[in-house]
Amino acid sequence: MMKKIVYMMSLAALMLTFSSCRSEDDFTESIFRTDIPVVDNTKTTAPFDQWLYDNFLKPYNVEVQYRFNFTASDMNFQLTPAEYGRSQLLAHFIRYLFYDVYTKYAGENFMKSYGPRMFHFIGSTGYSPTTGTEVLGTASGGVKITLYNVNEIKPWSETVNYTSDDVEVLNERIFHTMHHEFSHILHQTKSYPITYGQVTSGTYDPIDWQERDSVTTHQLGYLTHYASSATYEDFVELLSCIITDTDTRWMNRIINACVPGLRVGDKERVFDLIDSLEVNLDAPNAHWNNFTLYSETEYNSETDAYDKTDRLVLDDHRLLPNKSTHQNQVVNKASTAYVDQYKYTEYKKFASFRDFMDWVSYKTDDKLAGMNAILKKLDIATEWYTDRWGLHVFELRREVRNRQNAINNYLHSSDVVIYDEQ
Repeated sequence: MMKKIVYMMSLAALMLTFSSCRSEDDFTESIFRTDIPVVDNTKTTAPFDQWLYDNFLKPYNVEVQYRFNFTASDMNFQLTPAEYGRSQLLAHFIRYLFYDVYTKYAGENFMKSYGPRMFHFIGSTGYSPTTGTEVLGTASGGVKITLYNVNEIKPWSETVNYTSDDVEVLNERIFHTMHHEFSHILHQTKSYPITYGQVTSGTYDPIDWQERDSVTTHQLGYLTHYASSATYEDFVELLSCIITDTDTRWMNRIINACVPGLRVGDKERVFDLIDSLEVNLDAPNAHWNNFTLYSETEYNSETDAYDKTDRLVLDDHRLLPNKSTHQNQVVNKASTAYVDQYKYTEYKKFASFRDFMDWVSYKTDDKLAGMNAILKKLDIATEWYTDRWGLHVFELRREVRNRQNAINNYLHSSDVVIYDEQ
């Protein structure tokens, strides 16, 4: 009986307390100024500032810093501001190719909850002459994303048309970075399985990853050089590559990764992956339907000649030496020249990718790296993406590609207005 009385008295006291609080805390005039406009209409950039407020700050609580912010910039580089017109164009692309895509498939609240809170635009590159590397983008604590090279974006005009090459530059220089960094935010919110890093646990190299060429990278089971630096970078690189990379880039890495052999039963899985990427496998003029494998050679000073090695390389030499992984410290400028042809000896030609897959050897070794490791990682990452977020990464790839194919219609629509500074 006593417990019941105490409970009732406590409840009455609690109700009295709430009543008292309400009477004392009636809304009064704010101590903060509410008469200051969100956009300063006295500035020449007011129309664009209003657009940013309507499209980023108000719906997503995202600030776009397109004016050069010295204190927020990396003091290790000599940087220049982003051009006003190109900043506007990039902001339109980010909304059209990034925010609208995730919002369409994950709902209105997804980007409000998990999207970055700030974008910082830098006009120039973050190039380090010491390391020969170039920073394309950085992320700070899942809150701020800095994008470099804004002034390399093809400028807008009433007659401008973006080609597939222009779109590829956007993907390589901007959107691969954005999906990469955003995937970091997602996996830091809901962690990915530790089994992912166990697939290639012995070959990550956080120090000299940039020294690996494309063939080595793919045959170790990584999609990019930077992916081989750490497990978490590998994870987000895979997701970003699915969404943004071209058919050619994917087919080159698949061929490289398959050369050492496949595990028995994985041949059809490779074809399933190509179907998921929506690559036209039988395209008559595609590189993967007319290519040559070469034996790599090494210079022998004793014989003054090049001796064959056991390693086979694809004949698209433009991709082999490029150390780019498309984001933090990613481009080794000293390595972008063509590979000297005489370092390679023709090994075998293929008239089609299907012929190549018939030539590939099939083994029972479960420890095979290369394509087998990539397939295992794809299973883990895509399952996580769906189970944890309800997203299908290949569906996002299709949506992004459809929007990129229609990018000129978007550029010349009423949705895109580029303001001049008055």
